Amino acid sequence: MSRTVMIVDDSLFMRKILRGILVEKGYIVVAEAASGIETMKNLHTKHPDIIILDIILPDSNGLDLLESIISACPDSRIVVCSSIGQAQVIQKSLDLGAKAFIQKPFTPEKVAEVLENLEY
Repeated sequence: MSRTVMIVDDSLFMRKILRGILVEKGYIVVAEAASGIETMKNLHTKHPDIIILDIILPDSNGLDLLESIISACPDSRIVVCSSIGQAQVIQKSLDLGAKAFIQKPFTPEKVAEVLENLEY
């Protein structure tokens, strides 16, 4: 069974890179969002198995958005993917409910490894 994914990143370039990696690995990208508002709309209409979430978004902080997603859909599997890789940010992401953290820049292998290790 293929897992569905929503990619949340304000960079179209980054969304395209992630989409390519995910599709190649057999995931189905059901939605992309460039903002917190788009994310919440897609969350309730697309119901993705996995959400790849950037921290820096034009209308919201990704960590605040992470809390909103978990509050609305407690079973969400969220992977934070950000260039902000300080230990405290990574730990806060995990404490708030993210299942993993991917540091940008990343390799396709790293993305695949993280997603394959998510618990369902």
